[in-house]
Amino acid sequence: MASGCCGGKKTKVNTDRQSSSANREESSAMKLSRPMVNGNGIANGYQDNTVIRPEMCYFCFDVLSAHLHNNEPPKPSFTNQAYPLFVTWKIGKDLRLRGCIGTFSALSLHSGLREYAITSSMKDNRFSPVKLDELPRLSCSVSLLTNFEECADCYDWKVGIHGIRIEFQNERGHHKTATYLPEVSKEQGWNEQQTVENLLRKGGYRSEITPQFLATIRTKRYQSEKLTVSYQDYVGACGYKSKAHMNGVNHRGQHQPYPPPSQMHQHRRNSREKGSSSSSLHPNHSSHNSVVHQQPNGYGNHSNSQM
Repeated sequence: MASGCCGGKKTKVNTDRQSSSANREESSAMKLSRPMVNGNGIANGYQDNTVIRPEMCYFCFDVLSAHLHNNEPPKPSFTNQAYPLFVTWKIGKDLRLRGCIGTFSALSLHSGLREYAITSSMKDNRFSPVKLDELPRLSCSVSLLTNFEECADCYDWKVGIHGIRIEFQNERGHHKTATYLPEVSKEQGWNEQQTVENLLRKGGYRSEITPQFLATIRTKRYQSEKLTVSYQDYVGACGYKSKAHMNGVNHRGQHQPYPPPSQMHQHRRNSREKGSSSSSLHPNHSSHNSVVHQQPNGYGNHSNSQM
């Protein structure tokens, strides 16, 4: 079951407001952004109780890069607690949405981020799958969702504090859901009423939005921890991983890369010329040159939510 939370196209509200919002987001994406709680930056770095870490975004880049090269990503080193989560990809200097899907089911972060790094980049039906040549222009955001609460009505939440998830029946009686993460309404300059109206339209509701209809909407509010990392940040922090993936190699053991192909070929020529059977390759790698690890294709049965 898919519902949106970032939207495929921005709704025009105010040109100046949109421009300043885009500039703020570009600035944060082109360098390692501060963690955000409920769409607001943390003034003094990480709070003691925040879980979000840059390594989670790095891991999503690892997973996507490995998938594009048909490799196995390195193992994550961050906590493996369970959270509902979203992974968002944006591209270019203007940070156009490139894919965003998540789940409201609590998943272990290692497997959840691995799954949704691929699902959001390859299976968002609003976009074509991400291609290898787009990788250097991407930024990745990870959002961990917390503090879910039922709302008294569809306006029982606060801009800049809460994200909302709505459930409603459309004109044909079909059950629909849609969501906006906490930062969306603040970035767009919307109040509660504008947010709900835009969310209904994005969720596919086309009829007149009346007070009677609004009273039938079931609304749940939630909060989030979010962090955004650009590809340049990722390469700077984990450059050896990125270069290894770009060379199309696998990681084993401590994730030490194989020697480049030119070095391997030169070694083989030298060995033949000397009539020697010795090897200068790392002993942990010498017997695994033909091993290729396939990215798993199967995913869990929990429902997805499209941002």
